[in-house]
Order: sequence, then structure tokens, then C-alpha cells
Amino acid sequence: MSIFGSMKTAVSGMNAQANRLSTVSDNIANVNTTGYKAVSTSFSSLVLPSSGGNYNSGGVQTSVRQAVSDQGDISYTTSTTDLAISGDGFFIVQGADGTPVLTRAGDFQKDDQGNLVNAAGFQLMGYSYNSGSPAVVVNGFDGLVPVNVNQQGLTAIASTSGVFKGNLDSNASVAPVAPATLPSDNGATGTPTTDTKKFSMVAYDTLGNKVMYDFYFTKTSVTTPPPATGTASTWEVAIFRNADAATGGTTSFPYTTAGGAVGTTTLDFDSTGKITNSTGPVTISDPVTGLDIDMDLSGFTQLGAAFAGTGTPNGQAASPVKDVTIDGDGIVYAKYEDGSTKPLYRIPLANVASPDKLTLMSGNVYSANGQSGVTVTGFPQTNGLGTIKSGALEGSNVDLAGELTEMIESQRSYTANSKVFQTGSDIMDVLVNLKR
Repeated sequence: MSIFGSMKTAVSGMNAQANRLSTVSDNIANVNTTGYKAVSTSFSSLVLPSSGGNYNSGGVQTSVRQAVSDQGDISYTTSTTDLAISGDGFFIVQGADGTPVLTRAGDFQKDDQGNLVNAAGFQLMGYSYNSGSPAVVVNGFDGLVPVNVNQQGLTAIASTSGVFKGNLDSNASVAPVAPATLPSDNGATGTPTTDTKKFSMVAYDTLGNKVMYDFYFTKTSVTTPPPATGTASTWEVAIFRNADAATGGTTSFPYTTAGGAVGTTTLDFDSTGKITNSTGPVTISDPVTGLDIDMDLSGFTQLGAAFAGTGTPNGQAASPVKDVTIDGDGIVYAKYEDGSTKPLYRIPLANVASPDKLTLMSGNVYSANGQSGVTVTGFPQTNGLGTIKSGALEGSNVDLAGELTEMIESQRSYTANSKVFQTGSDIMDVLVNLKR
């Protein structure tokens, strides 16, 4: 037996317990750190070869384990820019050097430029809607930009397209075949036919002003195609500027729009009430505002029920931004004073095959390495990624009671190892004193 060997083993044990105490102190210090993941110390023995009746004491070495994949408790806050991830995944953020890294710390607030920055100073990254609906880059961080919610001033978007759908009553009568009996003739002195149905829809010009259009639906023909037992019908659709309607009488006709109707088309229905013609959307060509709005009418049916219609054109009135909201899919919306919303960014999440093997960096962020696997990016609630919760934060996953218990164990183990070292030192004194 080597006395020096036993003393070195004791030193190894004290160093190991000191490392354990370091992880305990780190966990306790960060027990209230948003998104912090606990670390722990694992021990493994070092065995030295022995021969005969002599035993060579080895030692102990430590390695640090991370509990990155363990979910922390989620608590709700009053800030809509506080974000928590329920499930797998990490926010993609960047520091001052512009290098993308991963984090679960979603305590984001606006900085002086409107960028969302967490408590450690890392900017949240996302895909912009400036070029339409974004697509995720699954194997990299290309296309990501800082999420900026500093939407100031008024915003107006002109209408360019829309969807109009509903039902046309199959029991409506056919309009008389006579001059000025169809809305498209725009010369009738009264409603063209009692079964002509009028709907109105609001769109927006380039300045955000509201422009109302009147849609007239009139049945123009009925046929019974053999061998079907039902009937097929054709309807005329005529669209006018509401601002050009006649005033002072009992009808909106005649409209004073130059050239008459700003859009016309026909809808053909089969004997089951389904639309059959595929002429594409009808274009509203407004000579006053210069708008060209493609309206999709393919959602209409002709059934034995009352007239009904709903229109949803795009565009937006001039309105200031009131708030910013973020949904579970990671879409950042600007909410305007008139109640309308507009998508600004979409926040992706990233993940690796082994999150517990990620490299921990200052600021509660992680970077991928060879042991963790490559980073895969996706939108929330896809490919196993979690959900983003707005107005919430993920707390640390540190068990404070467990850490205090480990601290006591480390202290006792360190003391015991120091006693071994002290005993070895006393034996060495005995050997030295044998010479006297």
C-alpha cells in the first residue's frame, strides 16, 4: 500500500466533491433564472493496477451532466412579449457578434430600436412576412432577421383580391327577357326583378379609404339536362360602385359610374347546386380609385335556402398599431386600432438530437456540437417541436430542496476525504519520527 497514493486518492475525492459543490452553487444561484437548466456532477472511478498483496488506490473523476431536455414550470405574466416553449425546441437568438445560438429564456422586451431582446441581451430571430408567407430553412439559420415590433405611424394596404361565398336561392325566378331588366344594363328604374339579390362589400384604396361595392345576383336561365331530374341554372353577377348609386329614389339604379358596372361575370350551377364554370375570379376594375380587385366567387352554391353571402377582401384601412400579439404557431401580429391584424414575423424553433449534450455558454444560451447533433429548424407544432405560449415564462428546472441535500452530502464527503488525507499525513509523521 502506498501512503502517498492514499493521500492522492483523498485529494482526488476532495476535488470531485468541490466540483459537485460548484454545480450545486450554480444551480442555487440560478434557481430564479428564466429558462435555466440544472447541471449535476457524475462520478466515475479511476482504478490503478495492483499486484500481489499490494493495493494501489486510484481515485475518482467527475463529469458534468445537463438537464436541458427537462421542462421547467411555466408561469404567466402580463407582458405579451414574454414567451415560453411548452415541449421540445429552443428559440433562435443572436448576440452582439451576430452568431445564432439557442435558448429557452424567453423574457423578451423591446429595446430602443424595437427589437425583442431577453435579459441576457440576445435578440430574438424570426422570418419576415415582407415577401409573403415565409418558409423555414430546415438545416440552417439563413433568412432569419431580428424580430422588430416597433410598428409606428399609420399603415394602409390597398385591396387586390378577395373571396366572396354564400348561397343563391334555387327557388328564385328568372329575370324577364326585356331591356333594362338586368342589373348589368344599369338602366332600370326599379329593382330589375324581385328575386335579384344585392350584397355589399367594403374594400380599401391605396390611401386606406373605404370603398364599397354593390354585388347583384340575378338568375338568367334554367335548364333541365337529361337524364337529370334537377335543373341547372345560370346567374349573372354585376358589380357597381356604391358611391355612384342613385339617390333620392327607391332604388340604387341607375349608377353613374363611367362605363356602368365595374365588373360582370356569370355563375353556372348543376342540378346539385354546385358551381360548374371555371372562368376564374371576376375582376373589379374601378375607374375612380384605380383598384383592380380579383374576387373569387367559386364558393357560391345554389340550394333551396335563403340568400346568404360573406365577403373577405384583403387590404387594410389607415389605422395605427395598438398592440403586438404572438400566437402558438409563432406568428407575430400587429394589432391595429380598428381591430384588424397583420402578420409581421414568424418565430421558428430549433432542436438537436441530444439537447443534454449542447455546449452551455454565458447568457443561458447553447450551441450545437458533435455530441449534440446538428441543428434542425422548424415552425412550432411541427416535426415534434413544442408550442409557443405568449405572456408566459418557463422557470428553471432546479429542485432547490434536492440541491440543498446535495450540498450537505458534498460537505460530508469532502470532510471524510480530508480526514483520509490527514490520516495519511499523520502516518508519514510516524515514519519520519522512526529515525529519531
